[in-house]
This record gives sequence, C-alpha cells and structure tokens, in this order.
Amino acid sequence: MLLSVRKIVKEFPVQRGLLGTPTAFLKAVNDVSFDVEAGEVVGVVGESGCGKSTVGKCIVGLHEPTQGQVLWNNKDSVLLKKDEKRDIRREFQMVFQNPFSSLNPRQKIKDVLLEPLEVHSLLKPSERLTFVKELMIRVGLSETDLLKYPHEFSGGQRQRIGIARALACQPSLIVLDEPVSSLDVSVQASILNLLVKLNQDQKIGYLFISHDLQVVGYISNRVLVMYLGKVVEEGRVEQVLQNPKHPYTQVLLKASMGSSMTLKGEPPNPVNVPQGCPFSARCPYVEDRCLTEKQELQEVEGRWRVACWKWHEI
Repeated sequence: MLLSVRKIVKEFPVQRGLLGTPTAFLKAVNDVSFDVEAGEVVGVVGESGCGKSTVGKCIVGLHEPTQGQVLWNNKDSVLLKKDEKRDIRREFQMVFQNPFSSLNPRQKIKDVLLEPLEVHSLLKPSERLTFVKELMIRVGLSETDLLKYPHEFSGGQRQRIGIARALACQPSLIVLDEPVSSLDVSVQASILNLLVKLNQDQKIGYLFISHDLQVVGYISNRVLVMYLGKVVEEGRVEQVLQNPKHPYTQVLLKASMGSSMTLKGEPPNPVNVPQGCPFSARCPYVEDRCLTEKQELQEVEGRWRVACWKWHEI
C-alpha cells in the first residue's frame, strides 16, 4: 500500500488559560482512516471547514497529527528522523489552491523548478536544466517561459507551474488541494485533463481535495466524503455519485448539479463536537440514537462504507 492513514486526529488550540495552557481545542480532523494504492486517484470532498485540507497537510507534513499514523510504504512518517523525513517527503508533494500565492514572486520559473532538484540532490547538475525544460513542455508550457516571473502568467498557467514543481521531485503521490477552484471553468477543464494524462502516463497517485463532487467524479477512482472532521461515506466514484447512501452526500450531489436545496440549521461547532452523529442536527432522517450514539463506517458493499444507521432505507 502506497499510503495508509490510520485514525488521525488533528486538534488546534483555540482558547488558553492564564498560564498559556490550552483549555479548548478545535477538532479539525476526527479519527480519519483510508488507503491510497500506487497510481490510484482518491477524491476527498466536503464543504469548507470539514477538515479535508487539514488531512492533506497532515499527509505531507505541514501539520503533525495530534493522534494517529501516516504510513508511507508501511513507514510512519511522523516518527522518522529528520533526514529520513526529507527523503520520504520527496515521494509525496502538494499543489496548493491559490496559484497566485504559492509561487515566490521574486524567483524566475527556472529557479522555482530547479530548487527541489537541488534540495533533494536529484540528477546531475548538468542534467537539471534539460529536465526542467522537459517538465515545462509536459505541463503544456514552453521552455522559454523558464526565464519569466510568476506575475507574467495567468492563473491557469501558474497552476501548471505548481504541478511542474510537484513533478520535479518525481513523486509517487501528489496531494492536490482545491487545485481548480479559483480558476475559470474553461481553465479548470484543461488542468483536469492535464492531471488525468499525467496519472495515465506516469501512474502518479493523487489525493484530490475539492468541494465539488462533479469535479471529483471526473478525475477520481474512489471518493471520501467528509463532514465535521469525519469521513461519512467512502466508495468507488460510480457508487457514491450514482446512489449515495449518506444524507449529507445526497445534499452535496444535488448542490453540485445546481439544485437550490439547502440544509436546515448550521454546522455544529467543531470545538464542541456532538456526542452522536455529527450530521444529526441537520439530517432529515434523524432518530433518537443518532443524537447519542457514535456511528462508525459500516460496509455496504466491498470497500463502500457509510456512517449512517439508516443507509439501507435511504
């Protein structure tokens, strides 16, 4: 297994006492587990604040999980020594949501792409420039663009540069955090097609984070649906999109198809997580036990799992 995430929890202190000791925590990720196989594309979908981006940052080491394990080829990346972490992190890279802030405005694109090769001592120095020229062509840009600065490119072009920077380390997995959400629809399509081609040609795995089920459905093999820090449904894309079993997934799917349907109430406070199902306050199928009993993911079919007592009735 390329990546195994096991029961990770990520808490952030939001209130401190007189001596600076944390007295309240925001639980951004709450007991999340999943696997990604080599070359697989796994989508993570949910509304803003559900914890999906925090999961991605825990995987690449930008956040350290409060609890749980991030296993990379069966090695716990959290417990590795500094040198070992640097070596293993070359294998998983990240493309960020905002292409306007993720590139250093003072660096030419040539230096942006050469930097990871130098940091990880990849290739011979004499081979590196040729390699980054090939990278630019691979992502649909020109080698003459290497001498330009980020401000000389459009948003879609900058995102291609961000993808090229991730590819420079020759990773096995790329975490893509809302990579097309800030782009025009026509540009989104071109970036998604580029990612599909790279996955097919180079067998690079993706963890594709988005709030849009339709976008996730286009590019992913499997999908995780998150709500209030927890995975509420997981399965193959065709299962989840054609016949969603969790009420929250149903709402997300309708919203992605242009429905004006809205949920009642507001999402619970992640500082005070509900005792039972996190979706119980907004669910049209709620019953008494949903308010008090935690519902774990249960198998519907194969790797299709749903955290709902009444999935068979929905």
